[in-house]
Amino acid sequence: MAAARPKKTSNELRLPAIEVRQGPARKLYLFAVDGKRLPEFTTVSRVHRDDSTQVKGYQRPEVLRHITEIRRYIESANPLIPNALVIAFDNRVRFVPSTKAPATEYSVPGELVVPIDESEDDDRKPGWIVDGQQRTAAIREARVESFPISVVGFVTDDDAEQRAQFILVNSTKPLSKSLIYELLPATEGPLPSALVKRHLPSRLLERLNFDSDSPLMGMIQTPTTPDGVVKDNSILRTLESSISDGALYQFRDPMTGDGDIDAMLGVLKPFWNAVKQVFPAAWGLPSRKSRLMHGAGIVSLSYLMDAIAEPILLERDVTTTDFVNGLRIIEPLCHWTSGEWDFGDGNVKRWNGLQNTSQDVQSLTSFLLYEYRVRSSTNS
Repeated sequence: MAAARPKKTSNELRLPAIEVRQGPARKLYLFAVDGKRLPEFTTVSRVHRDDSTQVKGYQRPEVLRHITEIRRYIESANPLIPNALVIAFDNRVRFVPSTKAPATEYSVPGELVVPIDESEDDDRKPGWIVDGQQRTAAIREARVESFPISVVGFVTDDDAEQRAQFILVNSTKPLSKSLIYELLPATEGPLPSALVKRHLPSRLLERLNFDSDSPLMGMIQTPTTPDGVVKDNSILRTLESSISDGALYQFRDPMTGDGDIDAMLGVLKPFWNAVKQVFPAAWGLPSRKSRLMHGAGIVSLSYLMDAIAEPILLERDVTTTDFVNGLRIIEPLCHWTSGEWDFGDGNVKRWNGLQNTSQDVQSLTSFLLYEYRVRSSTNS
């Protein structure tokens, strides 16, 4: 008996499928489709920012070398791609159960009905590829008439859920951590514990990078701000430290891991405004020209932020002036763009000899904290 083929009408594709129930309310749809037809109803949602700086999309750019390798394999004599694509559909896609085929308590055979409108822009197509971007592109480019591929689909109109599924599917693959961290603030649902820990710092980073009153606006390098001069991981590292053990700790809810974002920004923005005021010649330069914007500088200064802010926050809000006064104490000892750092005991580093290693970061941090405490106590 001939295998059933997908039926196409003028405006829909009907695909034999199995609906699988997971948990009380979740449903997956398992089906096969000619990969050459995927562009008719799916698109790739690449990560970007809209005009209001909200993160949109979630996919990484296509990797041409990887696509070429897959394409050549598909064009070979006996190709096999057993892993299913993962596609998120919007609610225009519906499942029609079969009245003839037997069902089980968790699976139902039937047809998945997918609307087709070739006149629609890509961003209006009903399916988004959550996992399988490279395979889809390779099938599209391959010099073969057709190439059936298995697919797992789910239906949701929630962008946050799509991003959560994208992160979960790719969390064990070589996915850019910067991309994951940029997606986290707009992602909901269960995530690996390591990513849960970075959810709050990622939200703070997003505000620091996109709030119009932030001194770091547009300066943190992420997939949507590739020209930033400060590495996102350096900022995340400092935020995690301050939230767990520093000045931002008091604004964190230890039960939920969440925190008062605005209160935290009420410390962070004044501090980086002060850094900008006290070290204007070193501010905003690439790290090769300024170790202030380098990982070592960002991390060490953030520890100094905690030292300046914590005693003040016991009585009142901390201000930019408070931070300026604190930074002026160590300003003469800093060599962000020229000269040498003298850490004592013969430990001397040229300004550009500082590296983002644990040893150099520890030396710089210890030096700044020690000099700040000694000099501030002398001046008091």
